Amino acid sequence: MKIPSFYFGIGKKPMEKGEIYKEKEEFKEVHWVLQHAHSGKFYEFSFGMSDFPNIRIKTINNLEETGLKFENNSISGIPMTHNLYHLDIEFFHIEDKENTEIKRVQLLVNVDPKDLWKSIPSDRNSDFYKEDEVSFQGTFSDKKIVVASKRGRSHAHEGKFREDDFAVTELASEWNVVSVSDGAGSSVMAREGSRLATVSINQFLSDPDVLSEIENNINIIYTSGNLQKELDEAKENVIRLLYKGVLYVHNTLEKTAAKNNLSINDLHATLIFALVKKFSFGYVILSFGVGDCPINLINTDFSEVELLNTMDVGEFSGGTRFMTMKEIFSDHIISRFRITCVEDFSYLVLMTDGIYDPKFLTENKLEDTECWKTFFNDLNGGNDDLAQVDFINDAKVAQQLLHWTDFWSRGNHDDRTLAIIY
Repeated sequence: MKIPSFYFGIGKKPMEKGEIYKEKEEFKEVHWVLQHAHSGKFYEFSFGMSDFPNIRIKTINNLEETGLKFENNSISGIPMTHNLYHLDIEFFHIEDKENTEIKRVQLLVNVDPKDLWKSIPSDRNSDFYKEDEVSFQGTFSDKKIVVASKRGRSHAHEGKFREDDFAVTELASEWNVVSVSDGAGSSVMAREGSRLATVSINQFLSDPDVLSEIENNINIIYTSGNLQKELDEAKENVIRLLYKGVLYVHNTLEKTAAKNNLSINDLHATLIFALVKKFSFGYVILSFGVGDCPINLINTDFSEVELLNTMDVGEFSGGTRFMTMKEIFSDHIISRFRITCVEDFSYLVLMTDGIYDPKFLTENKLEDTECWKTFFNDLNGGNDDLAQVDFINDAKVAQQLLHWTDFWSRGNHDDRTLAIIY
């Protein structure tokens, strides 16, 4: 007996022209609303073809204008220009491949909010000129450091200066120091105040005699067998030396104001710093802070995060303390200093509120390990801009961090400075 060919799936009866026409028309009539794209941000949209098993999309005309590409029934890429685009989907029926037809859809690419902000260069001829953005990478003890400081959009829009600043210095006897400052937006020469604050504390700590005395006392603190009285005296000596450095910063700001016929309030600036050395018993981190900028130490397995400075938030909300204020030199100033010793750490991070406000929102989250995991995931590329800071293959880490600091956060357009020891 002869077995019919359709038994093997061969010789399937061709579809009637009317049925082919009907399926084409149904595909034409389906209403596709493409999700809006944003210029400069990755976009992807998949065309749902499950209801049309006999229809194939051949290509999409006018797509090249958008900067997107078509592949596997999806369009994807990064559109660069905001506009309303008319896309022509060229399709065919699998039983009528020669006759393609067109289905039109619209794609709206919204303007990137960043593009609404001007970036006017600051005046190079002004007093106390500083670059609008700067970055640094290098060694720090037996670890590495990367810092980026970028002018905020609010200042760039008006052609004003970056008021943040930082300084990194390799000192004698394998000590290293990094300092970060945020100049007050209401102070006319805050840009110079922040520069002086960072440079002058690093300058003071560059004195070999100061470092030698600090180191002698550190050895007493972390050497077993010493009496409690000796330990307490050694701690007091370390803090006394750091206090002298902070007072030196204040006096420098005061002298600069007088020399330039300024009020010291014109130089209002915060200050945080970390003086670090690796000893046989661990890393010693001497830290200090005035203002609302944090210093955070993250342990090796990301299970603990410690805030290494007192921040002027909460009761001081709306009234941040500055290095120019004499009232910071009260009995409470001792609480602003911290002596920390750890066997090892993964990251030591210093930042201004331009980073802290949008990424952590509140002071409470600065010691939340999950928030820090989210933060470093963001640095690793988990963000809308796909901006990644590669701490492993770090040849371009400074450039990458500077690019990352350009992130968009609605309502947060202040200067941004971020220093990471890793």
